Amino acid sequence: MNDIYVKQILKIFANNPFDSFNHKQISSRLGAHDKGTRQLVLATIQELAEAKILVEDENGRGRYKINPKNINDDLLPKNYLIGTIDMKQTGKAYVVPHEEGREDVQISPNNTNHALHGDTVKVLMFPQRKMHKPEGQVVEILQRAKTHFVGIIQKQDRFAFMVSDSRTMVVDIFIPLSDLGGAEDGEKVLVEMTDWPQRMNNPVGRVIKRLGRPGDNNVEMQSILAEYDFPLDFPPEAEREAEHIAEPTAKDYEGRKDFRNTITFTIDPADAKDFDDAISFRRMKNGHYEVGVHIADVSHYVKPGTHIDREAFTRGTSVYLVDRTIPMLPEKLCNGVCSLRPHEDKLCFSVVMEMDDNANVLKTWFGKTVINSDCRYAYEEAQEVIEGTKSTPLTTTDKAILELHKLATILREGRYKDGAINFESQEVKFKLDENAKPIGVYIKEDKEANWLIEEFMLLANRRVAERIGAKDKQHNAKTFVYRVHDEPNPEKLNTFVEFVAKLGYKIRTSSRQALAHSYNSLFESIAGRGEEYMIDSIAIRTMSRAYYSTENIGHYGLGFRYYTHFTSPIRRYPDLMVHRLLQLYLQGGPSVNADEYEEYCRHCSAMEKRAADAERASIKYKQAEFLSDKIGQSFPALISGVSKWGIYAEIEGNKCEGMIPIGSLHGDYYMLDEDNYQVIGRRYGRCYKLGDPITIRVKGVDMTKKIIDFDLVDVDLEQPRHTNSRKGKSRPDKPERSRKAHDKPSKEKSKAAKSKGKTARKPHPKNIEK
Repeated sequence: MNDIYVKQILKIFANNPFDSFNHKQISSRLGAHDKGTRQLVLATIQELAEAKILVEDENGRGRYKINPKNINDDLLPKNYLIGTIDMKQTGKAYVVPHEEGREDVQISPNNTNHALHGDTVKVLMFPQRKMHKPEGQVVEILQRAKTHFVGIIQKQDRFAFMVSDSRTMVVDIFIPLSDLGGAEDGEKVLVEMTDWPQRMNNPVGRVIKRLGRPGDNNVEMQSILAEYDFPLDFPPEAEREAEHIAEPTAKDYEGRKDFRNTITFTIDPADAKDFDDAISFRRMKNGHYEVGVHIADVSHYVKPGTHIDREAFTRGTSVYLVDRTIPMLPEKLCNGVCSLRPHEDKLCFSVVMEMDDNANVLKTWFGKTVINSDCRYAYEEAQEVIEGTKSTPLTTTDKAILELHKLATILREGRYKDGAINFESQEVKFKLDENAKPIGVYIKEDKEANWLIEEFMLLANRRVAERIGAKDKQHNAKTFVYRVHDEPNPEKLNTFVEFVAKLGYKIRTSSRQALAHSYNSLFESIAGRGEEYMIDSIAIRTMSRAYYSTENIGHYGLGFRYYTHFTSPIRRYPDLMVHRLLQLYLQGGPSVNADEYEEYCRHCSAMEKRAADAERASIKYKQAEFLSDKIGQSFPALISGVSKWGIYAEIEGNKCEGMIPIGSLHGDYYMLDEDNYQVIGRRYGRCYKLGDPITIRVKGVDMTKKIIDFDLVDVDLEQPRHTNSRKGKSRPDKPERSRKAHDKPSKEKSKAAKSKGKTARKPHPKNIEK
């Protein structure tokens, strides 16, 4: 290989990674015009191709392009990064770098190299082009996010395809007829992707489970579980182990503190069956209160290394779909042996606290107990006790609830005073008929009964974390599983502070406590006002996501230096790990391996997110089903998101969300103003902003994709909602017409309209701990 030309030739290819060249074009760029030199250039290119540094272009013989997989460091400078693919419906993708602070990399459809949504990939960065986002090419798929997909079979004479339900799965899977497994045309199936040859446009797969006909409720719910890789059944070995687990006997009570004669009760949703927490209460002789938070002792029954334990770890969490629960543990455990049902002796791991009238914790005891719950309350029943609307005389447990409510109120006020941020969440609930068809959608409201349980669970979780983290800080800290929440993203926070300042609100960022108080004051100020939804949505976007880790950084949203999850081991595997570690350390055991438990934490965090995505998908499906027979009907809504493609809107009262395509907005050419969370008309300045009330008409529903399309019902065409025209006056919109190539937009551009091409992501679901 001629070293004289190698670096010059490779530099040409590297600076033009999208293009292919033949030896004549390269010779011309090098200024090599005589026949001998051209032959030398050709020989060098051929040797580089044999070394796989260059590859021959598929579209033309004798034309070559750079091969990003095999570049010699000494010959060519390169810029690689590793990240996760975020696939769009168009086939275009973005790679979100794992390295913090780096901008997302745009990948064109022909440079994804068979990568799919969620895959971890290695990317070669292309030279930065002016006025363009960072661009690159996927050169290696380091890890597939998934190989199982759910979709509908489209059968042909000699082959079939599976068309995926997911909007982020942009290719159909080719299935030979021999691998259909009996599936029929139009049937919904679970497919395993087995291969994707380099020169094939579609991956190859085989049907591994027939789910049934689309539209059937059971089929659709099973499809969601399969799509997110949650098992539909427990392994037979785990079921057999569960069958051999018996209810506790007197022998199991030995060495446990007995609370069976202490007032004890549970408060849970009306339809709950897995009661994993109970509260006991008694007045002490010294005038203080003894409050016990008793948690099902799952670790007594589920031992490390058993089939049940391995399956629980794999699942990581229970999954709560609209019409069913997919438990982390077999039913005999979660709804039977471990569940703290009333009037049954149950084994618990407890945090027992002595508290004064001001809710100060004076002493704390941790240990194994046996309880017998006196009463099982639904939240609505406990709320009646607190509000004084119960129709029958108060019982002993009712009076205990009233005393605990006083303490919980003090705890709650103290948390916010100490710097907790008051993010209120809204939970969508459905009224289902006997066929699980939604006949109503409503927003669940948390009240004092919910807060009572919340405060004592938070307190118990905090005390457990402090027992291990704070106590051992003076010595060698022992490895523990913490629930952590990082501080806000500085860039997002600054954007938010600047935005609310335009609306007349001030956010102080001088300290963590100042910021928390500013947030809470802001939420109080905007309550019931028109901008409440908008500001609340944007505020959530400034926050990080909570996760599990052995490295304690505290919990920013709660304002706790030490926090963990101890109170739900029936439905969360991290809580089961915490129970085991707490017992080990209480007995004086050695610290466990930090690296090993950090891996466990990463897995549990990932499974938590996957479960949340599955739950959200079931809600989306039921919302789409609810609106499927309401095509053409109009509803009041709030703008929930804006992008260059259109406006997202949520119907008031049920949060059913759909999109209004930007091309369907009347009377102007609309552009995205990302900084101000709005779309704005270039001619007349009419704008639609996040949080604005509008009226929508249901245009269409795609049940398979869980997509709802809206039209805007323009009730005030002659008086635009906002105006940014130069004179500050609104002008009547011109009649709607199709935009042709020769139609040029007005030269009058608002400053906001310059953000063409940017996309403001919709607010992420809330993930601040409560």
